[in-house]
Amino acid sequence: MNQTELKEFLDAKVIQYNNPKFLDSDPIQIPHLFTEKEDIEISAFLTATIAWGNRKSIINNATRLMELLDNNPYDFVMNHSENDLEALTGFVHRTFKDVDLIYFIKSLKNIYQNHQGLEQVFAIKNEENSLQTAISDFKSIFFEMNHPLRTTKHISDPKKGSAAKRINMFLRWMVRDAATGVDFGLWKKISPSQLSCPLDVHSGNVARKLGLLNRKQNDGKALAELDRNLRALDPIDPVKYDFALFGLGVFEKF
Repeated sequence: MNQTELKEFLDAKVIQYNNPKFLDSDPIQIPHLFTEKEDIEISAFLTATIAWGNRKSIINNATRLMELLDNNPYDFVMNHSENDLEALTGFVHRTFKDVDLIYFIKSLKNIYQNHQGLEQVFAIKNEENSLQTAISDFKSIFFEMNHPLRTTKHISDPKKGSAAKRINMFLRWMVRDAATGVDFGLWKKISPSQLSCPLDVHSGNVARKLGLLNRKQNDGKALAELDRNLRALDPIDPVKYDFALFGLGVFEKF
C-alpha cells in the first residue's frame, strides 16, 4: 500500500473499532462507570496502571479495586483513614500489590491537594508534539514522598527509554474527543496532537507489518518512530490509529 491507501485502510479500521462496542472487552469500561471528572481520572489512572496481561483479568481486578474504594475513588483518595488503607491489604494484580496500591492512593491525594490534580501535573511541561517529557516529570512528582522502592517500577519513565504504554493509554482516554463514546475528552490543557500511541506487542507487530515501524524493540525509540509515521497520516489526532492497530492485532490476528 502507498501512503494514501494505508491511510484509507487505517481510517476505516478506526471507524470499525472506535465505537461503544469497544467498551465491552476493554478496561476503559471501568472509568465509564463514573460521571464526575475526578472519579473518572482516578479510576482510569488506576485501571491503566494494572492494564497488562489478560484483559478479562484486568477488568475483573479493576472492578474489585473500585469496590475497595467504595466505588467513590475521589472521595476515598481525599478522605481515607489508616483503617481504610488497611482494608486494601490483599489486593494484587500480577506484580502490583497492596503495598503499591496504598502508596498510589497517598500519592494521588498529594497530587490533588498540592499540585492541582492529575491534569495540571501532566500539562506543566508538555511539548508541541510529545508528552514524553511530561510523563517523566509526572513520575518525579508522583514519587516525591517517601515510597517503597519497589513501587517505582509501576510508573514508566520515557527518559529511561520506556514506551510508557499504560500512561500513554491513560492520556489517550483523558484527552481524545468523547464524540464516539469511548475516550473521554476531559482534559482541555492537552491537545490530541500531543498524544503518543500506546505501544505494545499487538500494536507494534501490526505497525511493523504495515511499514509504520522498523525498530524491533517496543521501546521509547520505537514509539518516537511510530509517532512520526502516525502524525504523517493525521497530525491533529494521530492516536486515533491506536484503535486500528489494536483492533487488527487483537481481534483480527493481522
